[in-house]
Amino acid sequence: MDSHKINCQQPGKFLFSFKQLARDTLIKLLMEEKAQLIDIRFHEEYAAWQVGPAINIPLNELPKRLDEIDNSKIIVTACPHKDRAIIAMVYLRSKGIKAKYLTDGLIGLAENLRGDNAEAFIFELKAQKNQIFE
Repeated sequence: MDSHKINCQQPGKFLFSFKQLARDTLIKLLMEEKAQLIDIRFHEEYAAWQVGPAINIPLNELPKRLDEIDNSKIIVTACPHKDRAIIAMVYLRSKGIKAKYLTDGLIGLAENLRGDNAEAFIFELKAQKNQIFE
């Protein structure tokens, strides 16, 4: 898990330290049930297409829906690219939630979950859910 620092003042002085997570790492964490993916797109965007294990909490609703966040997991915010995901991550971190954002965005994640990768991912998720309910 990478940490990326943006130098906003002078060399060696960092105002922001953004926590980011690559799609391969996210997929692994989701399969191990160690992460919660929060899709922060608007309802209309989410209705048009969605990524299986994500929950939809639009950015503008985030302050009122913090109780839906599972603090026992790594929280990963996501949008198609990463602009809104970074805003959501910064907000959650200001509330004491150790959030990260998906560097590749949902588009990058969807690109990785094609063909055999998608089949293996869904198979693993279903196997884990069956273990929980047995």
